[in-house]
Amino acid sequence: MTAVIIDDMPLAIANLRQDLEDNFPDIEIIGTADGVVSGAKLLKKLSPDILFLDINMDDGDGFDLLDLVQEKNFHVIFTTASEDYAIRAFQYSAADYLLKPVEGDLLKKAIEKIKETTAISSEQVDIIKSNLKAEQSDRIALNTQSEIRVLDFDEIQRCEAMDNYTRFFLSDGSKILVTKTLKEFEKTLPSSIFMRPHQSHIVNKTKIQSYIKTEGGYLLLKNGDRVPVSVRKKSEVMEVLLNK
Repeated sequence: MTAVIIDDMPLAIANLRQDLEDNFPDIEIIGTADGVVSGAKLLKKLSPDILFLDINMDDGDGFDLLDLVQEKNFHVIFTTASEDYAIRAFQYSAADYLLKPVEGDLLKKAIEKIKETTAISSEQVDIIKSNLKAEQSDRIALNTQSEIRVLDFDEIQRCEAMDNYTRFFLSDGSKILVTKTLKEFEKTLPSSIFMRPHQSHIVNKTKIQSYIKTEGGYLLLKNGDRVPVSVRKKSEVMEVLLNK
């Protein structure tokens, strides 16, 4: 397999090149570039199997580059220092989204994933981009220690504060621990779908079954979970239930 690396940080290119040469001898790096324009020109000349692409660069971002390249018969692995663009990256049909410094195990998983699939065509990318051009408002990207997970809001039952972490409880019964506070997620999750009935809890309004008055008052979710309700939040909870 062949690869191209596009990143405006020479050290990042050198580190990734070294990781690939040391651990993936079957991947040949056929070119590198340090920006959107130089990267687009390089990709017009070369046809790599994999593109390792930074997001924030001096003359634009990785998404601008993908918009410039007409033929996209390659897999894209974003490598970036920011977790803020994960949803948009997957809208561009990224094979994976790795945070710098790139961990060896995650790089290995990303490459193995690519080897198990075939490169998507430029037509498929254009269809995906057309359908998802506007920023989605019903998904969130969660950065865990091992992966970045993109979830539909409907998959989230509730969230619970765990000191400086937040634990997400999902509809399939699984849990995700994320290194962000509940307060930060309160700003991210839309109030039209989620509410914070207690200092330590956020719930998906659509998952609420009823409000139970006993034991200090709590919300009973459709899956049987109980979420406490603080005194000052009781009126807001009642309003939500009345408008369901």
